[in-house]
Amino acid sequence: MNGPMLKGDPAAISSAEFFDRARARLRFDVPAGLSDPGLVPLSGDQGTDRMLQIIAREQPIRPAAVLIPVVDHPQPTVLLTQRSAHLNDHAGQISFPGGKIDATDASPLDTALREAEEEIGLSREFVDPVGYLDLYGTSFGFRILPTVARVRPGFKLRINQTEVDDAFEVPLAFLMNPANHQLHSKEFRGIERAYYAMPYEERYIWGATAGILRVLYERICLP
Repeated sequence: MNGPMLKGDPAAISSAEFFDRARARLRFDVPAGLSDPGLVPLSGDQGTDRMLQIIAREQPIRPAAVLIPVVDHPQPTVLLTQRSAHLNDHAGQISFPGGKIDATDASPLDTALREAEEEIGLSREFVDPVGYLDLYGTSFGFRILPTVARVRPGFKLRINQTEVDDAFEVPLAFLMNPANHQLHSKEFRGIERAYYAMPYEERYIWGATAGILRVLYERICLP
């Protein structure tokens, strides 16, 4: 679904306009589907939705939370990570800071902030949480609740090399421009499922990360 962007050139998205829209449209209500096996997140793609229904019957729910850190530069950016190449799951992939929700976490927001500190050393004092995005299901059985947050510039990162190889920023304008949202597909048990990819320079952003960024575009940038 392509539609009007924020007013003006997508390359000139201002931080103020983006965050004003995000604060008006997002809340901190935790969706029941994060932990209810009978509620499966919808993706908008029939093939993917059927895949998630199959996975929900075969695997226990694994609730997770991630942080979408939008850095408040004059031309805002999104802070992303590249997972370590030696990890068992999603090795080398581009991700948001985040992970499984622990029983000791006060909320999915607390999980996202904790994981951002543990993975890349992003201090909470620089993070202003805005609200939760839509629940996102993955083919690995995770149900991810993303937190959109404004990040004040001036932070210093400490990369945890056991989990992350690198952290880098991508212009928000690039990620929110539907011209950069490539739609690919592959087969899952005879079902054709679609997924987004947003290659940026030498980085290949795809899968759940690109899918969540597409949801961010649809929730914040469309009328």
